[in-house]
Amino acid sequence: MFRISVDSLSRLRYLPSMGLTYVKVKVFTNSSSGKGREVQFLVDSGAVYSVLPEPVWKGLKLKPMRKVDFTLADGTIISRFVAEASFELHDKRGTSPVVLGSKDDVPLLGMVTLEVLGLMINPLTRQLLPMHLVMARIG
Repeated sequence: MFRISVDSLSRLRYLPSMGLTYVKVKVFTNSSSGKGREVQFLVDSGAVYSVLPEPVWKGLKLKPMRKVDFTLADGTIISRFVAEASFELHDKRGTSPVVLGSKDDVPLLGMVTLEVLGLMINPLTRQLLPMHLVMARIG
């Protein structure tokens, strides 16, 4: 039977950038196609919605649409407003919900935004790849 010692596990957490994927995405207000803002996002396969820190969403003049409760990893529940924004990555552009974060929140690119852009993340290589989109006919 293969065993990993506690000592070898403790060394793993110090590996730099292990399993992290960052991508630069241009974000626009949903109501205009004016100048957007390029933001470096951490791609978070565990996040449903994308998150923008307060200085970014205020700079874009995003308007809160509704308030949503979110559960953090430690079980804490926080409330944040959600808005709509347009995201552009390479030649792909789409509208997605976005959490209006606090000034200390990290920009996260969530799965809804990736799916809107027709992208997915390879869980082994952590690379962004085009999704194979499927439709079905009835009858």
